[in-house]
Amino acid sequence: MSRLEPALSNVMSVDSHSLREDLRRGGFRFVEGGEMRGLLEAFGPLSDWDHFVGSWNNLEPDAYLANVGLHRRRRHAVFSADGEAVVLEAHQPHYQSRDYNTLQGGIERWFAPVLPEVANSASLRSILGFCLAFFGGLAPDVPSWHIELHQFRIEARPGEPGQPTPEGVHRDGVDYVLVLLIDRLNIASGTTTIHAAGGKLLGSFTLTHALDAALVDDSRVFHGVTPVEPEDPAEASHRDVLVVTFRRRS
Repeated sequence: MSRLEPALSNVMSVDSHSLREDLRRGGFRFVEGGEMRGLLEAFGPLSDWDHFVGSWNNLEPDAYLANVGLHRRRRHAVFSADGEAVVLEAHQPHYQSRDYNTLQGGIERWFAPVLPEVANSASLRSILGFCLAFFGGLAPDVPSWHIELHQFRIEARPGEPGQPTPEGVHRDGVDYVLVLLIDRLNIASGTTTIHAAGGKLLGSFTLTHALDAALVDDSRVFHGVTPVEPEDPAEASHRDVLVVTFRRRS
C-alpha cells in the first residue's frame, strides 16, 4: 500500500459503496459534489478554490472546433506520474487517433497552456493526488502514468446549443477519466450518458452542482453529453468542467 492509500481508504470507508468496486463492476460512477469534496480534501486543501474556478474566465477559444461552427474555450496541460510524484511536463499537443475522435482525430492539436498559477494551485494538486491514488489503486501494476488536463468552457447561445462532446458518444483512448463540474451558469440539460461497446445505455446523470463528478473506466465504456442550451436566451451561459485523463505509459 502506497503512502497515498490510507487517506483514500479512510474517506472511502464512510461511503455506502466502494467507488473502486463500482468502477470494477460497471465501468463508471457518478459522485455528488459533497462526497467528492471529502475525497479531494483527503489529499490536500481546496483553499484556493475560488481563484481556481475564476481561471475558467481566462480560457482561450478552441480554434479547431470553431472551424466546424461550434463554440468552446479551453486550456490544456500534460503531467506525468512515477510512483507518488506528479510532475508538470513541457507544453505539448493533444492527440487522438480517428479511432477515438472521428471529428478531430488524426492531428496534433495545440491548445493554450494551463496557466502556471493553476497548474501549481492547491486545488489542482489535491485533485491530481486523489486521481493518482484512486486510479492507481485500480491498476497497481502500472508504474508510470501519462496525465492530461483539460479546462473546458462550453458556451451556449440562442439557437446554437453548446456541444460538450461534439464527437458524439465516444471513448477518449485512455485508461481512466475524471470529469469534474466547476460551474454551470444559465444552462439547461447537459446529461452525461454511459454506454456499452454495442451502444446499450448503461446509465445517465447530470452534473449540476460544483464538484459533481463522473469517474469513468475508458477502456470499458463509452460516454457522451447531451447539448446544452441557455435557460434565459437573453443572458450569457456556460458549462465549465475539468477533465483529467490517465493513460498508462509504455
